[in-house]
Amino acid sequence: MPVWRSPLLADTVAGLEREIRGAWELLLRELDVAPGSPEETELAWLVVGDPAAYDWRTVDGALDRLTCPACGARLTGGPVTCEQCEFHHRMRFGAREVDRPHVTPGNEHAVRVATAVVRTRERYSPRARVGYELALPELVAGALPTTPQAQAAKALINRLTDDECDRVASFAEVEALAKGR
Repeated sequence: MPVWRSPLLADTVAGLEREIRGAWELLLRELDVAPGSPEETELAWLVVGDPAAYDWRTVDGALDRLTCPACGARLTGGPVTCEQCEFHHRMRFGAREVDRPHVTPGNEHAVRVATAVVRTRERYSPRARVGYELALPELVAGALPTTPQAQAAKALINRLTDDECDRVASFAEVEALAKGR
């Protein structure tokens, strides 16, 4: 279990993990598939083989139930050099993403990308991790930064060292560290 950069991020990630588990459990109930059964594993492979047919939370739920045949890690959770994990990590982005009611169009895409970064942190640079991790709670709450706002945040993050990126717990800390550089 990772140590998150803030309690708010930890709570947000826990909520998303519940949603992902819930989406998977709903599919199992709809198809009358028993959890932990060989049929569940077969279904998970079918889902990750055709992610465009499913919501991204369901696809992530399927990924959680599979072991990479090449490296032995949770599928997509292996080293960046594992071709199978990398392939399925990229494929996950083919899943459906339907914007939630009462949020800016495009918000669900942002939530989904940030969630993928959070769930597979080792695949991303410290700069990518800090940006998505700090933004995730606001994205889940329905916010969506404008392109200029996202670019301004990225410019500040790019002024930090990798160690600083791994330590900051808020955009205010990013601004304070980046100021004058």
